[in-house]
Amino acid sequence: MDIKISTNRVEQLELYSKLLKKDINTILDEALEEYFLKIEKELLERNLENENMLTNLNYNEFWDGVDI
Repeated sequence: MDIKISTNRVEQLELYSKLLKKDINTILDEALEEYFLKIEKELLERNLENENMLTNLNYNEFWDGVDI
């Protein structure tokens, strides 16, 4: 794996590491975890929107004739 981080990001990581008294690896791991959660949520929402586009029935039409 070849990871390149800009000089500006490295400086920010060093600064926040000192301010938060956290290891840079911990900061990166936490940031990536938040990023992945955000992306997962966006993908789930997009999939839900796509599933909703698969039907053109309204609520009443969808449930018409269903006995519960």
